Amino acid sequence: MTTMIERLGYPDGSRLLVVTADDLGLCHAANVGVYESLQTGLVTSASLMVPCPWAREAAARHRGEDVGVLLTLNAEWELYRWGPLTLAPSLLSGEGGFPRTLQDVWDHADLDEVRRECRAQIERAILWGFDVSHLDSHLGMLQHRPEFFDVYLDLAVEFELPVHVAGLPPEHRLGFPARALAEEAGAVFADHVTTLGPAELRQGIAEWVAALPAGVTEVHLRPAIDSSELRAIASDWQDRVEDLRLTTEDGRLAKAVEEAGVALLGYRALRALLRRGDQ
Repeated sequence: MTTMIERLGYPDGSRLLVVTADDLGLCHAANVGVYESLQTGLVTSASLMVPCPWAREAAARHRGEDVGVLLTLNAEWELYRWGPLTLAPSLLSGEGGFPRTLQDVWDHADLDEVRRECRAQIERAILWGFDVSHLDSHLGMLQHRPEFFDVYLDLAVEFELPVHVAGLPPEHRLGFPARALAEEAGAVFADHVTTLGPAELRQGIAEWVAALPAGVTEVHLRPAIDSSELRAIASDWQDRVEDLRLTTEDGRLAKAVEEAGVALLGYRALRALLRRGDQ
């Protein structure tokens, strides 16, 4: 069976790394940080939160970078809210906007409203001029329940887009074979997925890169500039600022990638693979 890396045109045993910046559109600080990491740093793809208040500014800043849609059905912060693009009563919390918790969505969401809302977010991104490269879901909301995962996969197939799918250890906790279902549907997704905190990356970045397995690995970061806005919104603002430094100013990650012979890859390469149909 031909491996993902061979289908991408790389020799067998190659190690490819997709560095994804999440939360584009969340706020101004995130927009500046994500685009800086895409334009001058090591980030290869970003994911847009279309319903968020600063998504339109993210669209205005877009200059053709590799950007997908982070399908968003939650607004998890108490003092910073956003809500659906569509008329979707089952996706509203009691105070307006999306529910704060995943469980609230899973317990009350109407799947038809979920499907309409998610499709609207993809179509809005396209309308704004994004050449959408992939799909992901905010907080993994669409990936942790089989009925929601079905919607997620259907949209990936409909729009011919690769998707983020949980790696094997987290999949074992889902209770259903997400990766097998995605493969059966013809979806394209990374072989391996990892999310590491900035402190872990800083302490052993060279060792972490050197230990990457063969195949396509995806790592998620959330770069943002330091600002009073970010500090007011996000309790993890320091981690976000460090993610930006890690992918731009800090040369250790770039050096480790070069020395380990790891190739950086964007989601557009996976989308091209999917649309060629040579699976």
